[in-house]
Amino acid sequence: MSDAYLALEDGRVVEARGRVPGRTRGELVFTTAYTGYEESLTDPSYEEQVLTFSYPLIGNYGVRAERFESDRVHPRAAVAREFTDDVVEWLADEGVPAVDHLDTRDLVTSIREEGAMKVGIVVGEDATPEAAKEELAKCKGMSEHVDIGTQVTTPEPTTYEGDGDKTVTLIDCGAKQSIIDSLVERGATVHVLPYGSTADDVTALDSDVLFISNGPGDPENFGAARELVEEFAGEVPIAGICLGQQIVASALGGTTEKMAFGHRGVNQPVRDLDTGKVIMTTQNHGYTVADPGENLEVTQVNVNDDTAEGLESEALSVITRQYHPEAHPGPHDSLGFFDDVLSMADSEGNGRKRRVVASD
Repeated sequence: MSDAYLALEDGRVVEARGRVPGRTRGELVFTTAYTGYEESLTDPSYEEQVLTFSYPLIGNYGVRAERFESDRVHPRAAVAREFTDDVVEWLADEGVPAVDHLDTRDLVTSIREEGAMKVGIVVGEDATPEAAKEELAKCKGMSEHVDIGTQVTTPEPTTYEGDGDKTVTLIDCGAKQSIIDSLVERGATVHVLPYGSTADDVTALDSDVLFISNGPGDPENFGAARELVEEFAGEVPIAGICLGQQIVASALGGTTEKMAFGHRGVNQPVRDLDTGKVIMTTQNHGYTVADPGENLEVTQVNVNDDTAEGLESEALSVITRQYHPEAHPGPHDSLGFFDDVLSMADSEGNGRKRRVVASD
């Protein structure tokens, strides 16, 4: 008899082997990355989701804290064909339910064909299909998590010192540590502010760039960050990554929409419309910019589905990317984005009254 069950929104109940006991629920998504399971599991963008790994063996090079992107595991549960004991011990310490010994290829195919779906999971000696269905019935959609930004943000303002003279104010909507590190490595001092910070908080720092970070969930639920973009657009250079791109677009007259199953993995091809060059990128998002509006220009698109991967406005000094240029894990094709962000601080004649940076 199985000691783990997954009740899917499509009506199926899947049996599995329980590795870490517990009961939970969330949006079932998958990643195609072969490596980087430590980074993925600690990425705040997976908050309120159940992460399925399409690669069959997870944990074959151990677990090292220096690879973590935040201070905890964010998915509500983890699913794989097989987890090593190292990963199981880590997830157990974190109190995150985990299951394996199921056909993840079939699970991933279902998500691709039917879209990301709700799932209820029970793991343990008393696990039953009925209990999994009870969890499923309590599961919210991602758009219903209206306070998700406060769940993943830094508890207090934090400054990371760089050895140069440029400064960035980063609004933490669920930022990965490697985004901050990428800016600091280029000499920038990064002031990380909690989600919900006010325009006065940003103005007080008088930074060169306002950066809106990555993060989980529906961009429509990040009104506080959107208000900051509206306030500082045209006055301070603004940048954004992933959720940050969606927030910036929404603030400047664009619209966003939920994708069927999103982009999650380290092999997403992106074409630059100016040069025609294609780069490989790391991505993790379930929403996208449907229409950038009149203030932003689409500069890069996804080769597979033509969704917007890069937005810019020379007039407003705005640059955003839907993918993760810091690439932890993933290819380093797009690291130059951070140089482009900091170069905005050197531009003259942009008429800014304040100097701030935004991150997704």
